[in-house]
Amino acid sequence: MAYQPDTATVLAARAGDAAAIDRLVAGYLPLVYTIVGRALDGHADVDDVVQDTMLRVLRNLGDLRDPEAFRSWLVAITVRQVRERYRVRRAAPDALLPDDLRDPGADFTDLAITRLELAGQRRETAEATRWLDEDNRELLSLWWLEASGELTRDEIVDAIEVTRQHAAVRIQRMKGQLETARAVVRALEASPRCPELAALTVDWDGRPGPLWRKRIARHTRDCRQCSQAWSGLVAAEKLLVGMALVPLPHTLSHGLPALTVSTGAHAAGAHTAAHAAGGSGKVLAAKIAVKGTVGIGRRVLTAVLATGAVAGGGAAVVAYHQGGDKPVTTAAVVAAPPRTTPPVVTKSAAPSPSPSATPSKAKKSPKPPKTSKAAVAAPVTTISGKKGVGTWEFSGVQGALEDVGAKWYYNWSPNNDSMPGPAGVEFVPMIWGKANVTSATLAEVKREGDGTLLGFNEPDMGGQANMSVEDALAAWPKLEATGMRLGAPAVAYGGDTEDGWLDRFMDGAKAKGLKVDFIPIHWYGSDFSDAAVGQFLGYVDAVHKKYGLPIWVTEFGLMNFSGSPKYPTAAQEVAFIEGTTKGLESRSYVERYAWFGLPAVGDSVDFGLYRDSSTPTEAGKAYRAAG
Repeated sequence: MAYQPDTATVLAARAGDAAAIDRLVAGYLPLVYTIVGRALDGHADVDDVVQDTMLRVLRNLGDLRDPEAFRSWLVAITVRQVRERYRVRRAAPDALLPDDLRDPGADFTDLAITRLELAGQRRETAEATRWLDEDNRELLSLWWLEASGELTRDEIVDAIEVTRQHAAVRIQRMKGQLETARAVVRALEASPRCPELAALTVDWDGRPGPLWRKRIARHTRDCRQCSQAWSGLVAAEKLLVGMALVPLPHTLSHGLPALTVSTGAHAAGAHTAAHAAGGSGKVLAAKIAVKGTVGIGRRVLTAVLATGAVAGGGAAVVAYHQGGDKPVTTAAVVAAPPRTTPPVVTKSAAPSPSPSATPSKAKKSPKPPKTSKAAVAAPVTTISGKKGVGTWEFSGVQGALEDVGAKWYYNWSPNNDSMPGPAGVEFVPMIWGKANVTSATLAEVKREGDGTLLGFNEPDMGGQANMSVEDALAAWPKLEATGMRLGAPAVAYGGDTEDGWLDRFMDGAKAKGLKVDFIPIHWYGSDFSDAAVGQFLGYVDAVHKKYGLPIWVTEFGLMNFSGSPKYPTAAQEVAFIEGTTKGLESRSYVERYAWFGLPAVGDSVDFGLYRDSSTPTEAGKAYRAAG
């Protein structure tokens, strides 16, 4: 890990020690620059954001209560400054430089490739970062530093202000987008380029963007020639091993012969002077006038501070009271010691949930409608008896429902005529899809249910309800007219994704004044390790945080839909059930949950709970003990 000042230095700096302040600035400037540079991809705003971050850190250092947490505090401030710059850009685009305008020679990806001498897949990965969405670039800037040993996972969690489990989910999704972007880069750089890809991109202006990433990625998956771009991709974590902080750019790493800064007509004057101190050592003395919280000139503070960190010299930073000439802080930057400690490699979190495209054979056919949700928040109702199951018809259904201790069940259909449950176990009906929105079916669910109705089942999936957001919103008033408590459409995956199917449905429901009382979600994980529990609970937390409504988990389990092994071992499944049910029971906002599924017969023998009415699998025993 790169040299960074210790807690004693932070304590001394907080107490006002000028030399300690300088060591702090010199030691942490490369870290701040790497986070900001990668998050903004070398945009011309990078220097301003670095400058604003360092000024904010110095101004608020006295308020830092826990010196041992300085780095986490610094990273959190850096991330907030990046987000503020994103917000300003979106609010006043005409007043700022275009996103693609970067300082000559300051493009962050070019800088990384050139100054770290990247080649092969490392270079491809650096190029691929240009194709990431804005929020994923921010997250990558932190995860990159974790993978190279510069940050810890806890520091990332503190910086992005989410749970550790949610951070794992977000990082996995970011890595998935990065892998897609790497395939895009490979396909575009292939020589000769695929003729079909050349035709597809004839109107492309050459600027990376989400629309073209999706179009090109779709082509690479379907094209025999371009599909090779997905082969042999080394895990991004391995490519980052040994890569320390990206060196500061030329504009920030060389002492300037003279700098003049003014913060306004009434601000105190400022000047800088430089002189040689023998050999290659340079000392840059600077006075920087600061009026209240007004930022100083573009790049000036960054350039001055960077001199001490990179050029081996020192810089004096002097802050003045507004309208006065008495300095409140004076510092002479002490050059940071050479970086001799090898990077510490920290493994990133295990993969996050796979999309829940449940096996069609496993669920009874046809798979009845599932949950639905709307955008108008309803009061959170505490419902006892969380544990339930999703079940299709088999001979032991009634006995198994009783033995497992389920308090409720559903079967993806509007009635339970063919599989009535035992006394005291509630049946919850569902309107499965668009074709089921009929007067007869709606009347049926009112007769069958105890006041709660699940809406459309995986409307975002072909082969399931397969509905557009517009169709779901148009049909929703008919479900609402039942007067029952309504769960939102249960999407297969991406319930917490901005502008995803569920997000658009909830926005539309809110705009139309439609009712949604709770959010049903589905989750299937392909990572069978202990990390799966955190991945699942992180997703549950993220969906609740996004919509602020109670959660029903109406399908969850461990299945790998696209690889091998397809199912976990019995021990892995038991550990997952024990950890997840404990977490679900402890979350007050989780009203109900249902394992997929109850029968362990035929196609479902590897993940079901009961072989007959009284014979549980190992997973069934674990689920019976839950709740």
